[in-house]
Amino acid sequence: MEFLPISWRLQGKPALLAGGGEVALRKGRLLHRSGAKVSVVAPQVCDELREIVVQSGGACLQRAFAPADLDGQALVICATDNRDLNADIAAQAQQRGLPVNVVDNPALGDFIFPAIVDRSPVLISISSSGASPVLARKLRSQLESSLPARWGRLADLMARFRQPLKAKLDNIGARRLFWEQALDGPLVEKVLAGKDSEAEAMLSDAIDQADASRLSRGEVYLVGAGPGDPDLLTFRALRLLQKADVVLYDRLVGKGIVDLARRDAELVYVGKARDKHALPQDNINELLVHYAKQGKKVCRLKGGDPFIFGRGGEEIDLIVAEGIDFQVVPGITAASGCAAYAGIPLTHRDHAQSVRFVTGHRQDGTVTLDWQHLVSETETVVFYMGLVGLRQICDQLMAHGRRGDTPIALVSRGTTDLQEVITGTLESLPDAIEGREIHAPTLIIVGSVVSLHPKFGWFKP
Repeated sequence: MEFLPISWRLQGKPALLAGGGEVALRKGRLLHRSGAKVSVVAPQVCDELREIVVQSGGACLQRAFAPADLDGQALVICATDNRDLNADIAAQAQQRGLPVNVVDNPALGDFIFPAIVDRSPVLISISSSGASPVLARKLRSQLESSLPARWGRLADLMARFRQPLKAKLDNIGARRLFWEQALDGPLVEKVLAGKDSEAEAMLSDAIDQADASRLSRGEVYLVGAGPGDPDLLTFRALRLLQKADVVLYDRLVGKGIVDLARRDAELVYVGKARDKHALPQDNINELLVHYAKQGKKVCRLKGGDPFIFGRGGEEIDLIVAEGIDFQVVPGITAASGCAAYAGIPLTHRDHAQSVRFVTGHRQDGTVTLDWQHLVSETETVVFYMGLVGLRQICDQLMAHGRRGDTPIALVSRGTTDLQEVITGTLESLPDAIEGREIHAPTLIIVGSVVSLHPKFGWFKP
């Protein structure tokens, strides 16, 4: 993150604008809307900008810039049509410790202006860190068209009821949950429909009925994070992740997904690499209970789907025994996600009429499976966690009747920008990857559907 997005109160503070043309005018309008006291220095100043100066109580200095113009200013904007002059003014301002913006040259300044969606008091700022202002404006136009103008009235309504709610609920966590539930209900639609009096009565009644003990009750969310690509999260998964006070995650959950959690949420890494667990499973189960009993909303973020080789059932056991409320959010399991991104349909009328998911890693470290039921030529078999046992898997499938030329694919870090798909046959693949560095997590797909990968492989990381 190159720039820190902040909201800066400028009401009544002096701001110097160097430049008097169209570019300076655009910045002057923003400063005026924020309540700043705008002064302009330039040999020529357009009429609208001069009017802004008068209305804001600043000074219009219709001449060349002088160093003394920086005296007493809170910030400086360089918007002349002379790049050298802009750079000189910026350097002088920075020597005095004044924050400065240089139009069209963000590298010379300290801050930049984002594109703004204004639903006051709700403001949404969009920045490309100076890389592409046009892109930021494009995103703003999309948001402008999708956000009703009355969102600001909703914020005003909530502001008026903050103190009554605080008087009713002294727990900050309970108050946050109250607002989250209120925004998920009909209150929003009342305001957006212009029914302000009904919305106010509804909110007042909700505060009267607010139950601190219920709102402060802990809960566990067992959330499937999918195979890696953050775009594969479900809406519900994202909503609960951003609602959680504590997030427990393991190595199968990508950083881009963990970053979607609330900024103030406690993030707890629990490891879970093969045979190298940062925390044993029992300890993870106990942590979920520990945090929930403190009245916290706990998100157990798991790669793929929690109930498909995710040990979700084991984690729920203790939660149920302790009488803790919980929700389970399914995720896109690795077989579906990785196969789709590899261009390998798990079923196909001409190749496979069924699919079977199998774990290639057993509790005792061996690969002991019901091999005789895994050798049908019309069935796709997907092995989770099978990289270490790949040679044994291939040997056993051939020993029990699967042909040696059966196509097989090894998908490493599927659905991410680091995805790698290695194809071969049951006979050839173990030797082909011998000595190669293959990164976990991996998935093994066996069956004639793998032959479609060169034709259907659409994802090019």
